[in-house]
Amino acid sequence: MKIAFPTEKFDEQESPVYNHFGSANFFVIVDTETGACEKVLNQDLNHQHGKCQPVMALGGRIVDAVVVGGIGGSALGKLKVKGVTVYRAVEGTVRENLGKFKNGELKEFMPVDVCSGHGDACDHH
Repeated sequence: MKIAFPTEKFDEQESPVYNHFGSANFFVIVDTETGACEKVLNQDLNHQHGKCQPVMALGGRIVDAVVVGGIGGSALGKLKVKGVTVYRAVEGTVRENLGKFKNGELKEFMPVDVCSGHGDACDHH
């Protein structure tokens, strides 16, 4: 299984998970079978608010899941259409969130959980 974690900096599994999908500088994609980490630059970083293209952001990489602190409704919907499950990260590193994912401790993002804007409208900022 391949899981994408949005991050602000790249330090493999020690990278802190970023609090918003569309504005992350990088994605750390972890292969849960091999433990290998891939660094992907956000290819859609400068998108207009609400116009995130998550597959473009991931550089066209195919992933099974995304673990992130927050995500907009449009991006969540586009990922779900592609069969990607999105989970709410806890504060911490990729490694810490990966462990919680493997233990079934992360909640799946639902449409009611998404960001309606930036700043005060998002509880993860």
